[in-house]
Amino acid sequence: MPDIYEGDLTTVIDEVFDRLPRLVGTASRVFVPIGNGHAGWEMALANTLSRGDLVLVLDCGRFAAIWAEMAEFNGLRVELITAEHGAAIDPSVLEERLRADSGHEIKAVLTVHVDTATSVRNDVPALRAAIDAAGHPALFMVDCIASMGCERFEMDAWGVDVTIAAAQKGLMTPPGLAMVWAGPKALAAHEHADLRTRYWDWTYRTEDGPYYLRFCGTPPVSHLFGLAEALRMIDEEGLEARWERHERLADAVRAAVSAWSTPGGIDFVATHPHQRSHSVTTITTGTIDASRMREISRVSMGVTLGLGIGGDESASFRIGHMGHTNAPTVLGVLGTIETALTAMDAPMGGSGVAAAAATLAAD
Repeated sequence: MPDIYEGDLTTVIDEVFDRLPRLVGTASRVFVPIGNGHAGWEMALANTLSRGDLVLVLDCGRFAAIWAEMAEFNGLRVELITAEHGAAIDPSVLEERLRADSGHEIKAVLTVHVDTATSVRNDVPALRAAIDAAGHPALFMVDCIASMGCERFEMDAWGVDVTIAAAQKGLMTPPGLAMVWAGPKALAAHEHADLRTRYWDWTYRTEDGPYYLRFCGTPPVSHLFGLAEALRMIDEEGLEARWERHERLADAVRAAVSAWSTPGGIDFVATHPHQRSHSVTTITTGTIDASRMREISRVSMGVTLGLGIGGDESASFRIGHMGHTNAPTVLGVLGTIETALTAMDAPMGGSGVAAAAATLAAD
C-alpha cells in the first residue's frame, strides 16, 4: 500500500486527471467515481437534474433502457423512444419530439454511443444536430462505456454536455472506475439540481482541500495505476491510429460473420452496415445453439465469448474486439468459433476465417 498523501500515487492521480479530458476531446473537467458504468449514469443524473424532471431516453438495444429505469427509480419522469430492433435512433424522430415540446419540459436527452447488447452505434453528431434544429435547450448526455477509446468521439466538437465511460472495456483496466465529463451547460444545471447527494456531488469533489476529495474518500489505488498505464498506451498509439485499428479489426470480424451467414444460421443483430460498432459485434445464431457453441469454445479451446444480452442466451452471442487486441487475437477468436461451429455440424455459408484473413491482407 503506497502513501496516499504524497509521492507516486498523487503524481499518478494528477496524470490521470490531466489525460482524461484529451481522451474525449474536451476542455471540460472529469469526475471519477469508484464504481462501474452504472455509477457514472447515476452521477450524471444526480448532479444535473431535479426530482420530477422529464428526461427523454433514446434506446437502440438494452442499456439506455436500463439507464431509464435508474432515472425513474431516482424520481425522474421518463419518456422512451425505442429504435427498430437492430437499428440506431432516427434523428428525425428526435427532432420531431423536441419540436413538439414547446414548453421545454424535457430537461435532458439520454442515449448510448454504442449499445453493448445489439452492437448498434448511434450517430451522435446527427442527434446533436436534431436537438439544435428543434431549438431545444435539453442537456445531451451520451454513454460511451462500450465505445470509449475504440470509436471516434469528440465531446466538444459534437456538442455533448455529459459524457460517461468506464474503465473495463476499451480503456483496458479492471472494472471499478467510472468517468463523467461535464461540460459548461451541465455544470450550470448542477447549481440548481436537487437530486444531488454527498457521495456523487460535483461541488464537494471540486472544493479546495485534500486531493482525495476527488474520490470522496480514499482513492482506488490499483485502478489508478492501471488506468494511468492504459492512458499512456493510448497516447503512444495515438487516438487516430487507435480508431483506425479498431475499424480494421471490426471489418475482419464483419467479413467473417458475412461469410458464415446463411438462412437458419448466423447473421448480424445490427441490420444496417454503417451502424455496426467497431468495438463489439452481436451475432444471432438462428437454429444454432449459441450456448452450446460458447461452451465448446470455452471448455475445448479456452476462449470465452460474450453472452447474448436481453433475450434468449441460446440465440445470440457477442465478440468483443476492443482495447488491447490485434489481428492474431481476432483471428484466433474467429478460428475458435469456426471450429466450434464445425464440431456442431452447424450451417455455414463459407469460411469466416478465410474471409477475415482476406480482409486483413487487403489492408
